Amino acid sequence: MARWLARQDHTGVEPYWELTFDADGDVDTAQREALLSGTERESVTDLLVFAHGWNNDKKDARKLYRRFFAPFARLAAPEVRLGYVGVLWPAIRFPDEPIPDFDPSAAATATAVAAPVLDAATRQALDRAFPGHGPTLDRIAELLAERSDVPSRVYEFGRHVRELVSLRETSPARNLGEDLGAGEPAMLTDDAVQVCEVLAAASRAETGRPERLADVRERVWDGAYELLRQGAYFAMKRRAGAVGQLGLGPAIGLLSADVPRVRVHLIGHSFGARLVSYALRGMPADVRAVKSVTLLQGAFSHYAFAERLPHDRSRGGTLRGVQHRVDGPLVSCYSRHDDALGRLYPLASKLSGDSTSFLHLWERWGAIGYGGIRAVDGAKGIRLGEAMPAEGCVSVDAASVVRRGGPPAGAHSDVCHEELARAVCAAGRIPLA
Repeated sequence: MARWLARQDHTGVEPYWELTFDADGDVDTAQREALLSGTERESVTDLLVFAHGWNNDKKDARKLYRRFFAPFARLAAPEVRLGYVGVLWPAIRFPDEPIPDFDPSAAATATAVAAPVLDAATRQALDRAFPGHGPTLDRIAELLAERSDVPSRVYEFGRHVRELVSLRETSPARNLGEDLGAGEPAMLTDDAVQVCEVLAAASRAETGRPERLADVRERVWDGAYELLRQGAYFAMKRRAGAVGQLGLGPAIGLLSADVPRVRVHLIGHSFGARLVSYALRGMPADVRAVKSVTLLQGAFSHYAFAERLPHDRSRGGTLRGVQHRVDGPLVSCYSRHDDALGRLYPLASKLSGDSTSFLHLWERWGAIGYGGIRAVDGAKGIRLGEAMPAEGCVSVDAASVVRRGGPPAGAHSDVCHEELARAVCAAGRIPLA
């Protein structure tokens, strides 16, 4: 079964399994059982579990897994029996964001030379990520195409974005969107015109397009498109928490019970980094199977693991203490070349009512994949390739290799490098050849 999956999914590695989760964290039970039985049958010693971040389909996820997993077979020592798991969950990537070494989409080319519209590729991605919201997306597309100079149209647009990303009252993901406490980001609650103007200024800074202050309509609607993007990504961030805590965490618990000798190494990119981090919170408390966690350009708060927040000592990050469930280090690889996390992420994460000035916005609402882990006692910082600490939180400056990519995301998706595979091996104490 494992070898059939490896050939069928064209990952080029084996034994390979997949775990597919829905938006609520419910797993494909047949795949889970195949993983449990296959890990035992194949005598796997070290299981690499990778969760993708934003992407639009299984083909893109498998391409990422194939490229990232490729070096491991020749890096590991002969006595190591590696197994590979690709986590598949419903996420979205706007097609105008290029991925290094992946074929650029038509949407990326079109958006680079024209005002943002809801093109066919982006609409298809949104339909998959938010099923049942066809009429809302129809109206969003109409408003983007119209680009009216009437403010009420912008307020209507904001209402539709909120409707698109809203959850039912019983959804398990409702309280899993914030890493520092309950609340929705200001971009979904504050004055829509002002929000769109701020987002437009930030996105123009990324692309190098000049800010045309006199052209209010263009500025606001460029920002409206960015609001749609960031609203969709907030929904994916929230969804990643649910899939990790309610889906992957319990699955690791079952694996540990069935195959207690296996050493598990969690890897996550972007929102997938948030997913595997929340999986630690969802594991049974006595599970010690996870020997390392490696976060690649993690799209969540750099204070998520903090015992006390620097700006509010009465509270901590929602993941405080979960690093102690890892029998080894929890590693955050970060890069200053990641424009998705360095520019727009703080604006999209800021909560309504927060008094942070723009000067200090990044300090409070910054991402773990842009500057590493913050406010954790004993956390260490190293450069990529330096000796890896054996435990605790570790921030690894990976800017020397994570540096390629154009606007609007910069190097956010530039993670398929042998140097990062070596970092995973070092964190997991996987013997090298």
